[in-house]
Amino acid sequence: MKELQAIKRFKKFLQVEKGLSPNSIYSYTYDLKKFSEFLLSKNKTILNATQDDIQQFLMFEKISKKNSSRTQARSLAAIRQFYNFISDKFDNIDNPTVKIESPHIEKTLPDFLTIQEVNRLFGSISENDLFELRDKAIFELLYSCGLRISEAIEILHSNVDFDGSYIKVTGKGNKERIVPFGEEATRLLKKYIFESRPGILGSRESDYLFISKKGSKLNRKSVWRLLKNYVMRTKINKNITPHTLRHSFATHLIENGADLRSVQELLGHVDISTTQIYTHLAKKKLQDIHKDFHPKG
Repeated sequence: MKELQAIKRFKKFLQVEKGLSPNSIYSYTYDLKKFSEFLLSKNKTILNATQDDIQQFLMFEKISKKNSSRTQARSLAAIRQFYNFISDKFDNIDNPTVKIESPHIEKTLPDFLTIQEVNRLFGSISENDLFELRDKAIFELLYSCGLRISEAIEILHSNVDFDGSYIKVTGKGNKERIVPFGEEATRLLKKYIFESRPGILGSRESDYLFISKKGSKLNRKSVWRLLKNYVMRTKINKNITPHTLRHSFATHLIENGADLRSVQELLGHVDISTTQIYTHLAKKKLQDIHKDFHPKG
């Protein structure tokens, strides 16, 4: 079995058996490609690499590329998953990752917007322009429903239920969940659907809720770029991405007393430990308030 054939079979495994999204599959294969290129410089291939080769690769990435422990852990996870797959399928290939421990990852708190900053951002977007109204509607869903951008752009027009005030989204691993939305999201979605979407589509048709100027599905890169432009209007000095709106959604729920299990379900997290990061954000805010306002802070 040749190297490219092995990686191709691995990609199919990730897609069919693991049910991973195209973005996740790309990340796995990207890390494998970097590892393969490193091995090539040593006249080796991914099929005859050793534990020492993997550790040298991780050290090379750390020193020369200055990769964080989180990036190293992700690379190791991709390599480990690959060897788990091929060593299980082929008796003559051992798994060289068995005794390699994952790097310790320092927990970092994600950026989020305060409620005042959310209001400032949304206030900077016009509802009188077809495209700005569309953008405001999608940003509202990201914030009021806590969606991933990959989930929002895949929403079909038929996935929106105004009677029940919920949308059906497909998350990681093709898992569907029902997410409620509130009055402001209802208002903006209806306004977009009746006033903006027909004007953008013209005579064309699309099953997707959010569409581009060309009438096709809006893509994630476009949403990133658009959000950056609106943030520049506000002069908010934070590194804001579409995922920041999701972080803000979760943080504001926790700050206002929502229980962790409910937030986990709304976010579509499989493991509640992923959701617990938002309790740290809420605690940090309390610490900042104490520091700023207590006489001995």
